[in-house]
Amino acid sequence: MDVRLDGRNALITGGSKGLGLAMAKKFAAAGANVAILARRAEPLEEAKRAITAGTLSKVMAVPCDVAKAADVTAAFAAAQAELGHIDILVNNAGQSQTGKFESITDEVWQADLDLKLFAAIRFARLALPRMKERRFGRIINVLNIGAKAPRAGAAPTVVSRAAGMALTKVLAGEGAPFNVLVNALLVGVIVSDQIARRHRAEGTNVSLDDYIHKAGAQVPLGRMGEAEEFANVACFLASDAGSYVTGTAINVDGGMSPVM
Repeated sequence: MDVRLDGRNALITGGSKGLGLAMAKKFAAAGANVAILARRAEPLEEAKRAITAGTLSKVMAVPCDVAKAADVTAAFAAAQAELGHIDILVNNAGQSQTGKFESITDEVWQADLDLKLFAAIRFARLALPRMKERRFGRIINVLNIGAKAPRAGAAPTVVSRAAGMALTKVLAGEGAPFNVLVNALLVGVIVSDQIARRHRAEGTNVSLDDYIHKAGAQVPLGRMGEAEEFANVACFLASDAGSYVTGTAINVDGGMSPVM
């Protein structure tokens, strides 16, 4: 099956590293023009160069703090002005924020919801009406498997991600009559910059490779996933090949989640 995105324009938040960068590379290689968003300009420009090196597609880098409503509006307008319209929206920005429930302050709750839930709401609110007008659109919300199977000590992340799964279902129902398909991809453990940061934060004496190997041994498939494997699923959903898939939350986790 040849999965192509020729002539499509994609906006990817959290696009400078990890899963966002992998999806941007995959989309661009499949023929899409891509706008990548992240807070810091330097990593964005590095990512843009990496993406551009492997494609003839148009690639733009837009600095944006997605937790700020004004930044969301400005970034979307900039991407739309440069690319013409947005066919594919990937809400990928966010990082794991966890702690014991009693220790989580209102400020931490609000920051997590602003970053992971309200950012997706605001981008979707800008993208959805335009997609409905053109009778084509794809929205992919990147969550994690805790959205389906929350565990103790994993708030606020699992709560905001569960809300993101509910948002996905609402948008899918409203978009379906207009050929706007909305799905969520739930991450398990993927080799990424976030894993490298976790390795450094834990101050472990084992190497990063050994740390990744040990973490992967707990996955039913026996290894951690690669960002490119995640990007392959996202590209399928963004393409015409995924034209009958909407309103679902797909685990990309090597079998980790106890919930289908």
